[in-house]
Amino acid sequence: MYNTPHSRNERHFAPSVLRSYLPVLVFLGLGSAVGIAFTTLNRVLGPSKPNEVKSDPYECGLPSDVQRGFRFGISFYLVAMLFILFDVEVIFLYPVAVHLKAAGAFVLGEILVFVALLTVAFVFVWRRGALEWK
Repeated sequence: MYNTPHSRNERHFAPSVLRSYLPVLVFLGLGSAVGIAFTTLNRVLGPSKPNEVKSDPYECGLPSDVQRGFRFGISFYLVAMLFILFDVEVIFLYPVAVHLKAAGAFVLGEILVFVALLTVAFVFVWRRGALEWK
């Protein structure tokens, strides 16, 4: 490696960048340690008297009509995926809406094109019948 002024600056820059991540690593370490400690204490000290009634599935305090091995239809998963897809795309609008005044007319035009494409995709999915329960 050549000993140039540029390479010396890089060597001094790397530790300062790594030092700025130290609080994040400490926070993640402490959070993980607390989570593991609470889980371990719960398993060791918590009451454990399992029986068949406690392990039965229930919904809102009522016995469930769903048997084990029940499979949801594909339409359930399709609607869920479409919801996630459109929900994530709409979330991208929030930062632009907050700073629209500073962004200018060009960004407004881009967002209008984005919303138009979202609308076209939604109409396409709707007409294909992907949002209907069968």
